[in-house]
Amino acid sequence: MANRLQHETSPYLLQHANNPVDWYPWGPEALETAQEQDTPVLLSIGYSACHWCHVMERESFEDPDIAAYMNAHFINIKVDREERPDIDDIYMQATLAFNRGSGGWPMTVFLTPDGRPFHAGTYYPPEPRYGMPSFQQVMEAAAHAFQTRRKEVERTARTLSADLTRNMLEGLSAEPEMLAVSLLDDAAQNLIRRTDPVHGGLTRAKPKFPNPVNLELLLRYHKATGSQEAAQVVLFTLRKMAQGGIYDQLGGGFHRYSVDERWLVPHFEKMLYDNALLARVYLHAWQLSNDVFFREIVEDTLDYVLREMTGPGGGFYSTQDADSEGEEGRFFVWSDAELRDALNGIIDNVNAVLAYWGVTPEGNFEGRNILHVADMIERVAIRHGLSVEQMRDDVSTARTLLFTLRKNRVPPGRDEKIVTAWNGMMLAAFAEAARVLGHDDYRQAAQDNAAFLLSELSGQDGRLRRTCRDGQSKINGYLEDYAHVIDGLLELYQTTFETRWFVEAEQLAEIVLTRFRAKDGGFYDTSDDHEELIVRPRNLQDNATPSGNAMMAYVLMRLTGFTGETRYEEAALNLYRSLGSSLSEYPMAFGEMLVGLELYLRRPVEIALIGDPKDARLRAMLDVVQQAYRPLALVALSPKDADGTANPPLLRTRTLRDGGPAAYVCENFVCAAPVTTAEALAALLDRPPEPPPGPPPGMRRIDVPDDEEAPDGFEPLDEA
Repeated sequence: MANRLQHETSPYLLQHANNPVDWYPWGPEALETAQEQDTPVLLSIGYSACHWCHVMERESFEDPDIAAYMNAHFINIKVDREERPDIDDIYMQATLAFNRGSGGWPMTVFLTPDGRPFHAGTYYPPEPRYGMPSFQQVMEAAAHAFQTRRKEVERTARTLSADLTRNMLEGLSAEPEMLAVSLLDDAAQNLIRRTDPVHGGLTRAKPKFPNPVNLELLLRYHKATGSQEAAQVVLFTLRKMAQGGIYDQLGGGFHRYSVDERWLVPHFEKMLYDNALLARVYLHAWQLSNDVFFREIVEDTLDYVLREMTGPGGGFYSTQDADSEGEEGRFFVWSDAELRDALNGIIDNVNAVLAYWGVTPEGNFEGRNILHVADMIERVAIRHGLSVEQMRDDVSTARTLLFTLRKNRVPPGRDEKIVTAWNGMMLAAFAEAARVLGHDDYRQAAQDNAAFLLSELSGQDGRLRRTCRDGQSKINGYLEDYAHVIDGLLELYQTTFETRWFVEAEQLAEIVLTRFRAKDGGFYDTSDDHEELIVRPRNLQDNATPSGNAMMAYVLMRLTGFTGETRYEEAALNLYRSLGSSLSEYPMAFGEMLVGLELYLRRPVEIALIGDPKDARLRAMLDVVQQAYRPLALVALSPKDADGTANPPLLRTRTLRDGGPAAYVCENFVCAAPVTTAEALAALLDRPPEPPPGPPPGMRRIDVPDDEEAPDGFEPLDEA
């Protein structure tokens, strides 16, 4: 018989609806039952694309004997971390504390009946192995401790809960320091010193995560200072990732992360947020380098999202699974024989194509091959006596054929819930790509998504909901949901210049300032009327995605430039001041904070354009603004003279010049004389960057030990 999860909408919870475990969803019923029966809680947290979550389900949660023990000794609660990031964050902090900074998913936490943790871990096998006890042994120890050493359990739970409260409420408790450009310099140098000079990436260790926010930070640093080293780190890393197995060489889009240092063997799930953030970094790399390779990665990634991750109403789905047919990566890998059978008779140079993709009879993943770019196409062509043009044609033909054949395989599962924050990220990616690349389908996708978010994921009170699936939306939006939707709406406004999108962004910001703001600086992750948990979470550090606090501070800085409202800026500054030197010391944890701080320190470039967008003169000025990488630029447009009520306020009182289009460029609310030609506008915007500081004496990138790591909890977490 199905358990209580059968009534949920989360695909992850529904995956467990037929387990013999008597699962509860998180809610009053489970916790009230635990307290009435004075029974400990076994809390299991995961997500639908998590490979090891599937493994633990098959090994343990589907086992009748293990399930019987769980049902007899615990109230069992299953949580989708993507639906409930607040619960996930609280109990991840507990897991890190119990495991000396190590954590991941599936997460297994033992709670007192009132929800306080007294033990935690991640994946446990059904039998002792990998140097770990079995799940049964761990459960027996937890149940025995609760029954026979209750005072000790209560003391542990009380102490840890107090620590969680103190850490989350006080943040880092840093002494406020002078916010200066030197913080950005120090952060950039710290990131550069971490770089893997052989394989790319901002660490030499494995597993390797893309870290798009920190790559974006270095691109911005290059733009501001001219640092070639920063640009080289990013462009080299982006190229190595896109040539690796972490990138789907046939269908486009990035897998979650690489288990090795070479970007070769990924965990095969594809997450919407990774592809949103990476698409924008690759777009900016294209703007800076004019290298068509980066543009192709952007287009292939966004085309993948349109093709496989877009719902009929315009919402974007959450994830694609790592597994199919019971095997991790089965959908994406090929045997040498499969490839030869598919390509023989279609192209003449099969050996050359397989060499380009690094294919061997023995394979590189459990006897099969993860396709990756093993060598430069020019070198492969020379070795096989081919012209580069012929080689490119053969690879293109092979890619099209194999992609078509792959469609006949059993596809990975797809989590079709719509997560508001992640949709905001992808909204921003499509909106920006639409204006830079001139793709009308991207523009339409962005507009459809924004309309979907503001209707299906927004209540009558204008407040956002966290998720939506099958028309059901019931969980309050979190700080990150508001922050990323605001960012997406601001990008969409700058693409379409429809006032509606800007007004909606401002209204959402007002809700955040009213409902989420903390008295001592920054914001809580939950609103003031959210469900009361053992602590009200407030996360300051980036993880796989930017923290809600960091993203909110960034969009507030952008709104300051559009509106001149200094209260937005002050709310962001209170957060930056509370973090102090931690921003530069641990840039891997605070990349998005530093992006926002840069906007404050270097100041936005506010550009008001007045004129008909169909006018060739204004179109030329728009090209100057939009085609180059201008991370500090904020752009507003009015087709005619703007009066004192225009929105955004940046446009107010701006007028045409001699009946023709004009551009007003302002910095720190001080404006230059209006210009009327693209050439004059370019002269205002394209000034030489400030020189980067030299590295301290004796400091070189290779001086950092390979095993240098940030403090516990600063690296992105993922599966066990």
